[in-house]
Amino acid sequence: MSNSPEHLNRRLREICPTISVGALTADWMKLESELRQVEEAGVKLLHFDVMDGRYCPMLTLGPPLVKAIKTKMLKDVHLMIEDPLSQLEAFVAAGADMVTIHVDSCRHPHRVLQALGNMNNANDPQRGLLRGIALNPGTPLEAVAPLLDETDMVFLLAVNPGWGGQSFIPATRRRMAALLEIIRQRKKDVLVGIDGGVTPNNIDEIARMGADIIVTGSAVFDGKAPAQNVAFMLKAIAAARKP
Repeated sequence: MSNSPEHLNRRLREICPTISVGALTADWMKLESELRQVEEAGVKLLHFDVMDGRYCPMLTLGPPLVKAIKTKMLKDVHLMIEDPLSQLEAFVAAGADMVTIHVDSCRHPHRVLQALGNMNNANDPQRGLLRGIALNPGTPLEAVAPLLDETDMVFLLAVNPGWGGQSFIPATRRRMAALLEIIRQRKKDVLVGIDGGVTPNNIDEIARMGADIIVTGSAVFDGKAPAQNVAFMLKAIAAARKP
């Protein structure tokens, strides 16, 4: 059976706009407790930043850790790695529900997305597997258009990948408006997201830009009150997107 993402796409549409919370920023000495807190507070997406020390200067986590984390939250796996094609099967087998690659991380991103399209969700084949592409701040938006037929999600990075604590790049506002126009003109049902530089002070503004999925990490896992931070951010998003 090939990948059929319609079910998962509908499920996400029902909960969007929402946040995807980065597992890397949690306190790993009490990871189970912190993840349980955010899940009980309403988080549906758990974000995994996978860096290989080559595409990004940092080296983070691999398939064994993605698999080891037991959660009802959907596993949103962001591959900031070179040659993602060779590692797709391992991350899908580890339980990824959503897999995002960078368009400049390989020579043939279209081939990588096609390969993902022929894989089954290891959690439940009926659930589907969502395919995403990510654009760094310096990647031209024109790179999106040829890939939209093989894509379920497009993420704009609002920081340069590889380091936490960076400030939101203002040009992302203009890029987001242009991306939404490209998708509208192509008449595609594609989720859009923003990743990086998200804080409690700008979450409402980012939501008003039209993002379906907002990736956030340290703004939730601040070492103090992850559940309250989640509640604040979800409330801010809902208020910002009221008609």
